[in-house]
Amino acid sequence: MQDGKRLIDLSVALQAGIASDPPTMLPEIKYVAHQETASAMAAMFPGLRPEQLPDGEGWALEEVRITTHNGTHLDAPWHYASTMDGGKRAITIDEVPLEWCLQPGVKLDFRNKPDGYVCTADDVARELDRIGHALKPFDIVLVNTAAGEAYGNPDYIDRGCGMGREATLYLVERGVRITGTDGWSWDAPFSATRKRFAETGDASLIWEGHKAGRERGYCHLEKLANLDKLPPNGFTVACFPVKIARASAGWTRVVAIMD
Repeated sequence: MQDGKRLIDLSVALQAGIASDPPTMLPEIKYVAHQETASAMAAMFPGLRPEQLPDGEGWALEEVRITTHNGTHLDAPWHYASTMDGGKRAITIDEVPLEWCLQPGVKLDFRNKPDGYVCTADDVARELDRIGHALKPFDIVLVNTAAGEAYGNPDYIDRGCGMGREATLYLVERGVRITGTDGWSWDAPFSATRKRFAETGDASLIWEGHKAGRERGYCHLEKLANLDKLPPNGFTVACFPVKIARASAGWTRVVAIMD
């Protein structure tokens, strides 16, 4: 609590050894303890012996092997395609306007939608009507799905609903520039999309929410947490990504600021 405000952490911890991503994309973290680095620290100061350091300790550090899409992160339009806004070059994460990243938040509660369901524009309109919220330009819209409670479990990447092309365009055409989900993907789980593609042969169903960014550039947050602790609106979202040159995404500590 600070100055009458309460902060809610909407980010997951970057962690190895849990089912946070498909097997080929899992992060790897090596923890190096204080005792292991004492010799390295002493080597930087001629004449210093490791045992002269307080408790014989150097520094703790971690060696991490990750992609920009591990952990809670913000996807830039460049992730979805090379172009946006009908043909302009898609912006990368270091080019996302900072103004987009600190705006009023809105939560859509779609936890009752079945796993693999593709949300439509009508679903979004009905939920906004239910919570009594009229979208404003730059609102940050967060989608609470059934995946939120499954993070780290073996079935996480197959849980929750996704946002389809219609639903995504409904938001961005009203001035929304950042959206987010507690699922592994803004779209429906790949397991459900594979089934739909096998049945129809329609390639436009693949990554349809992401690919809407080709028509209207926008960013989205993935792997959010604690969305169930948020009210429908009346809070501010801060989601500044790490500034990685020419990257498709950046790791992000997402925080809701409540009055």
